[in-house]
Amino acid sequence: MAAPRIYHPDPLAAGQTVALSAAASRHAQVLRLQAGDALTLFGDPVRGGEWAATVVSMGRRIVTVRVDAHRPVEREPGRALHLAVGMPANERMDWLVEKATELGVASIQPLLTARSVLRLHGERADKKVAHWQAVAAAACEQCGGNRVPMVHPVLTLQEWLARLVPAGQAEVRAWLSLADSATPVARWTTVCPNVARVVIGPEGGLTPQEETTLHTAGWHPVSLGPRVLRSETAALALAALVALAAHPQPAPYSRI
Repeated sequence: MAAPRIYHPDPLAAGQTVALSAAASRHAQVLRLQAGDALTLFGDPVRGGEWAATVVSMGRRIVTVRVDAHRPVEREPGRALHLAVGMPANERMDWLVEKATELGVASIQPLLTARSVLRLHGERADKKVAHWQAVAAAACEQCGGNRVPMVHPVLTLQEWLARLVPAGQAEVRAWLSLADSATPVARWTTVCPNVARVVIGPEGGLTPQEETTLHTAGWHPVSLGPRVLRSETAALALAALVALAAHPQPAPYSRI
């Protein structure tokens, strides 16, 4: 039986003893781990990969483990896909974050757009983002991914575009569109380089003004076909196509 996987986003070294976070300790306790049991730590921001580890002690609140050998294994797609999504309502954003993480997206940017139903601000937005980040970490524990996608703070489309640095030669930028002139995603993925950044509208889609803003900023429309998909369905269909079309070797990794 494979050792349980636990997210530990700190640099590690063989032989050191570390205390797991409160959340990770609760996870280990729920799994009923005992001293001497094996587990796998992942999330090292310096070396990546994963670490074999052994439980040293099970405290009431904190679990300590000994770090053993590093395994330089990565299971990320060969292309880094950054999704910017007009947040769907209810529990659909949770589902989107979980499944997009399983498919290997590099980051998720929740967007407030003109037609967004879910409108988050201030402390409520911060709590939601922390929740979605925890959903992403749990999805990596399950699926074997060693790079947890960053879930960025909620921004309006205009705020987000203003903060982006210019795209380099290895990056393409697009938005999902129903326009007849949009490039089919299946064709677009064949020429897409190492990094793709894609905007997906909320329920009701992007407004013509928002699409004009993206086009003026150098973004290109791509299409998943004539059917009108829910935003979370569209995001996952796109992520699956990009992952399947990617070169087998992981691209240079970036969470931004």
